Amino acid sequence: MFLSDFRKEFYEVIVTQRVLLLVASDVDALCACKILQALFQCDHVQYTLVPVSGWQELETAFLEHKDQFQYFVLINCGANVDLLEILQPEEDTFFFICDTHRPINVVNVYNETQIKLLVKQDDDLEIPAYDDIFRDEEEDEDDSGNESDGSEPSGKRKRFEEDIMERTMKRRQRREWEARRREILFDYEQYEYHGTSSAMVMFDLAWIMSKDLNDMLWWAIVGLTDQWVQDKITQMKYVTDIGTLQRHVSRHNHRNEDEENSLSIDCMRIAFEYDLRLALYQHWSLFESLCNTCYTSASLKLWSVQGQKRLQEFFADMGLPLKQVKQKFNSMDVSLKENLQEMIEESASKFGMKNLRVQTFSIHFGFKNKFLASDIVYATASLMENIEKDEPGTDNFIKALDSLSRSNLDKLHQGLELAKKQLRAIQQTVASCICTNLVISQGPFLYCYLMEGTPDVKLFSKPVSLCLLSKYLLKSFVCSTKNKRCKLLPLIVAAPMDVEQGTVIMVGIPPETESSDKKNFFGRAFEKAAESTNSRTLHNHFDMSSK
Repeated sequence: MFLSDFRKEFYEVIVTQRVLLLVASDVDALCACKILQALFQCDHVQYTLVPVSGWQELETAFLEHKDQFQYFVLINCGANVDLLEILQPEEDTFFFICDTHRPINVVNVYNETQIKLLVKQDDDLEIPAYDDIFRDEEEDEDDSGNESDGSEPSGKRKRFEEDIMERTMKRRQRREWEARRREILFDYEQYEYHGTSSAMVMFDLAWIMSKDLNDMLWWAIVGLTDQWVQDKITQMKYVTDIGTLQRHVSRHNHRNEDEENSLSIDCMRIAFEYDLRLALYQHWSLFESLCNTCYTSASLKLWSVQGQKRLQEFFADMGLPLKQVKQKFNSMDVSLKENLQEMIEESASKFGMKNLRVQTFSIHFGFKNKFLASDIVYATASLMENIEKDEPGTDNFIKALDSLSRSNLDKLHQGLELAKKQLRAIQQTVASCICTNLVISQGPFLYCYLMEGTPDVKLFSKPVSLCLLSKYLLKSFVCSTKNKRCKLLPLIVAAPMDVEQGTVIMVGIPPETESSDKKNFFGRAFEKAAESTNSRTLHNHFDMSSK
């Protein structure tokens, strides 16, 4: 069931209990977790945190802890499946679910006792009506003992015939209802998409309780930016939520401009920015950032010789020397940096890149450290899926969680370096796939398989990295192909997951169009394909479109 008063029906219920937090492995979930941890710290709530990267880990964690806990909080997992069917919990077990995955399973919506959904009601949920999905079980209508042997009086026979007619009508009505139910459920569950960021939902809770801090607001911003970077929400939804957060930023960071010594060395300040859509450019060189950002790389077609020439022309048009753009951004001449954003935007529009600036937020720690929200997203995601050291996933999760605290800037910088490596690997793989024609049109969709032995293929055995590669690859392919039909097709990318076990990870993404509603039909399509081919598959990821 949906909760209407999060404070009364959620927080005040669990504040005196021991709670198990089950948190999915994505940046938005980490940010929501940080906000909830801060609230728990305020009120001395006892909790245990268990990271879960898929359904198997979720089931295992529940089985291990179900005897010690009565209250479970699930962040970015659990809403889009029948949770009670999967976990088979006791009747005195309660689940509070804060999840962006849509559509929400109808059993979770209409369960009045054990499932409590922390979901923003202004999201367009389109839940089917209860009577269209559920009806009371009727008694078995096949009553073989009432059959006539033809010897009853005519009145009795007439009643019997009426009874038969009534039963036949009831069966027909039930068949029609079941057919309509299947159709309604198919329409409702056909597409997967994402709702309001879980970090924003948790920040709203903190705000309602007057416990919202600047740190919590920043985590909410990073959670929303993660949805935008991962292309999970529409541009309209992003701009609307940015507007909501901007009002909170003005409230928390109001300061007179002429006030002397307004920034102390350990002060934290959040500011609204209309900044460049270039990945990590303030912590990299402008040249590297332009080459490894999906939008600019695809628009200029940098995998080709002609694309490299266009890049040189782009710098020439701005009047920026190569010596300056190839050194670290912090080391560039101050005179060049003053009007850099306007210069880049003006030249970009001449080269067909009209959307190079985007609404976002930045954070200042004291005088020296400044980060954009997207920088934090890239760094945290890279730490979470780090493959350089053969460490268990829990260690990477804790490091990624720590990197969100301003007291752990060394971990954040480590994440930024990993993110640069990841973005380089993605661009090199995209260039290789396009130049060697690895993207194949398979009729209704495009398909690309990364062969074993491909450079950096191990990185793409992780779902977030593979999704990012898929989106970059589709955008680049659409910019490079002359086939108009292929520009409107979705893409499936597969990569080796475990070479010893012979398993492959697959992800499907919808077509690359400006008006896209970001709804993905591959979750159901993968399930149907597995059924019809009798393939051995495991739908383990919380995103149904990954397999």
